[in-house]
Amino acid sequence: MGKAVVRNRVKRVLREIVRQTPLQPGWDIIFIARIAAAGTTYAELEKSVSGLLLRAGLLVGKHENISPGTN
Repeated sequence: MGKAVVRNRVKRVLREIVRQTPLQPGWDIIFIARIAAAGTTYAELEKSVSGLLLRAGLLVGKHENISPGTN
């Protein structure tokens, strides 16, 4: 993927996206970032992560209620 600076930037961005996304509690998620992730913007990564989590059924719907800090 690149040098340590690039890898750490992608890792920080992915962590922040997941932190701000309401998820079903009780899941461990592993992302494997490819080379293309190094050249994308925050918005593009956020769209990709949201799509993956939606397909996996891990996003909390509007009708579901979880307490903060459980994801």
